[in-house]
Amino acid sequence: MKKQIRFACLAGWLIVGSQLAIAQSKTLRSYSGIYPQLAMYNNEGECGTGAVVPWAGKLWVVTYAPHLPFGSSDKLYEITPDLTQIVRTESIGGTPANRMIHPESNQLFIGPYAIDSKANVRVMPYATMPGRHTGNARHLTDPSGKIYYGTMEEGFYEVDVNTLKPTMLYEDGNVKSKKGADESGNQATSLLPGAHGKGLYSGQGVMVYSNNGEPGEKALVQFDVDAGSLSEWNGKNWNVVRRNQFVEVTGPGGIYGNKNPATDPIWATGWDHKSVLLGVRDKATGWHFFRLPKASHSYDGAHGWNTEWPRIRDVGTDGKPDYLMTMHGLFWRFPETFTAGNTAGIRPRSAYLKVIGDYARWNDRLVFGCDDSAQKEFLNKRKAKGNLEGPGQSNSNLWFTALNTPDQLGPNTAEGAVWLNEPVNANATSEPFLFAGWANRSAWVQNNGNANVTITFEIDKTGKGDWTTLQTLPVAANSSANVAFPANAPGEWIRVKSNKAATLSAHFSYSANDIRSTTANAMFAGLSTITNTTTSGGLLYGLGKDRRALGMAALTYKDGQSSDVGYYELSSDMQLIRKNDTGTLNFIKDKFEIPKKVVTIEESSVLIVDDKGRRWRLPLGNNTYTDLTNQAALRICREVATERDLLNCHGTFYELPAENADGYAKMRPVASHTLRINDYASYRGLLVMTGIDLQAAAKNEHIIVSDDKKAAIWAGAIDDLWKLGKPTGHGGPWKNTTVKANEASDPYLIGFYDQRSLQLSQKSSAPVTFTIEADPVGTGVWMPYKTMTVTPGKTVSYEFPKNFQARWIRFKTDKACEASTLLQYK
Repeated sequence: MKKQIRFACLAGWLIVGSQLAIAQSKTLRSYSGIYPQLAMYNNEGECGTGAVVPWAGKLWVVTYAPHLPFGSSDKLYEITPDLTQIVRTESIGGTPANRMIHPESNQLFIGPYAIDSKANVRVMPYATMPGRHTGNARHLTDPSGKIYYGTMEEGFYEVDVNTLKPTMLYEDGNVKSKKGADESGNQATSLLPGAHGKGLYSGQGVMVYSNNGEPGEKALVQFDVDAGSLSEWNGKNWNVVRRNQFVEVTGPGGIYGNKNPATDPIWATGWDHKSVLLGVRDKATGWHFFRLPKASHSYDGAHGWNTEWPRIRDVGTDGKPDYLMTMHGLFWRFPETFTAGNTAGIRPRSAYLKVIGDYARWNDRLVFGCDDSAQKEFLNKRKAKGNLEGPGQSNSNLWFTALNTPDQLGPNTAEGAVWLNEPVNANATSEPFLFAGWANRSAWVQNNGNANVTITFEIDKTGKGDWTTLQTLPVAANSSANVAFPANAPGEWIRVKSNKAATLSAHFSYSANDIRSTTANAMFAGLSTITNTTTSGGLLYGLGKDRRALGMAALTYKDGQSSDVGYYELSSDMQLIRKNDTGTLNFIKDKFEIPKKVVTIEESSVLIVDDKGRRWRLPLGNNTYTDLTNQAALRICREVATERDLLNCHGTFYELPAENADGYAKMRPVASHTLRINDYASYRGLLVMTGIDLQAAAKNEHIIVSDDKKAAIWAGAIDDLWKLGKPTGHGGPWKNTTVKANEASDPYLIGFYDQRSLQLSQKSSAPVTFTIEADPVGTGVWMPYKTMTVTPGKTVSYEFPKNFQARWIRFKTDKACEASTLLQYK
């Protein structure tokens, strides 16, 4: 064992050979639960957090590079209760996300390391066990003496827990192809369908393995092609259970393994382009699958890169289990009693924006290991960002929260389908879809067949598999229908069937009551508002070459004009200091210039034409934003969490999936505001923003003012944005617009807003009938919702009910006219 190095004095660095050991002060300041000095860096295209495990009185963390199965500059970190961060000199890097506690040998296996109860670390070198280590599982026949290791390219080993000697069961795909250091993408393997392995677990006589990706060029651009698989191995042969994208595989025993492996259930989470998948394995009856809605589509993508490692983990105390599940941007309460015969208890908690790789309960807080800032940015390019460079060096951090934070972030509004334009046999039931947990629930059904059908919705009230009819819905041939379910309708699960064979879509939309106000939390005080004529701004860049600081080209905006202030750097201890570095200053001004005219602001909406040529319209905020945006004084789009963007457009922040996850089509509003935010970026796990009122900055501990009092930066967590206030806006796709008969308007965003009203008017010589159509999720499947006839010179008003949910809305008229379709979101 190599000697460890630890300090708990003043912040600083100690270099031993090629290894770094960071010394932290005993009193660290956090910003929204993020301690900047705990940030983790590497020299690769990505630095994600693969595993976070409390062990031997410490917290152990490993980071990973994107595709380095033979080692990298990543580290094993040991964090003491006083938050001293120790970089273990045994570190060999790689792409690890595996972790398992082996009770018999009293060891934690995390990445390629085995750690005993006294914090001694032993290493399993990649020369003897190559691959991107993605999961561990208890051994099928010798659980006390061996464990399994699985890699992302289908390499499998059994490891002696005493000697750490690995025995190869199946050779890793990187070894076969000799392309281990290539970051070009997923690698085809011959053992199982799919690519990009994720989860590993054992029980009931099998080892279960999941992967969530697909090789090939098509998977890099299309989100809805066949991808991934869930498979199991009985010690001799492999069986492919299901051909979909799967991630977590675990059971009630969690990282210890199931206590009763012969009978305890095995759980698996995954997804397809329709909805989230949840599988449970029963010893007698095999696998059973259920569906849940998606809160976010940023995790989609057939290549599987956008998901990291969703988990189901027990974050309760001894004797009081409390399982927390992460999946597609939503925290879930998961019941430890979940089996094929008892499926009650899954509930949505709240939505989040962080990219989370692993988490644990430690010292009565939750600790989330995140993937914050990837230098490579992979395929996440779009013209709204201009020629914006990625960060100079990849880094991520831990996020410490209260135990109840998963209940206190974004509204749990979510949607998903059981069928999407697919052939369905008569009286064949869909897979069960989660029904319990939302205040407002509705469904969209589309019949693309040539015969009228009757759709029956059935519910399982208790999760015991006893199905009863909730209601029926007639749907004519080549038409669609929308049904709102009663708020008090009971049921854990809902499923659908048709009395005739047909080509059908069945999509569920669920929304929470957004209880947020439109007033920003006090943590945003001191940020300039649109009424400020003078603001302290600046362009931001996370520096590279191990400088581990944030560079800022500071600017002052006054009365529509900008002037240079100078170059500043934000250090690890959050001191903003003026520097004399003309080279870096000019680099930032060149590479991080805010692009002009990436959106078009029209009289009644913001028009965005995406990289595929698709047109989208967004609500307007305060009119002042029009001038500021046209001056290119406000950053519109930037990646601040790995492989997804944050769009700040006309007074609303949006979560914007990468283009390979369908981009703008699947965007969702997060919060609206009246702030004059100049730039924003990711730094040491923080969301940092410029656009500060220097006169008011001293009132807010989230604002760091420079040593010369001429520049400032706001720092917090990306999930603080939920506290800005609920999304609001106004506008519409048409305002006094000349339209043709039966020609559809551009899609206009309506999903995730609260109080929504509509005003229709038209100028012609005769009554005109408007048809309102809705796209529930953004797949381009449009369904008629309502028709309204408007006489000349009159305005027809309509209030959308709470249970109406769709992401996009558009309009048609039966006659040519000059039409206005104006919406108000409060």
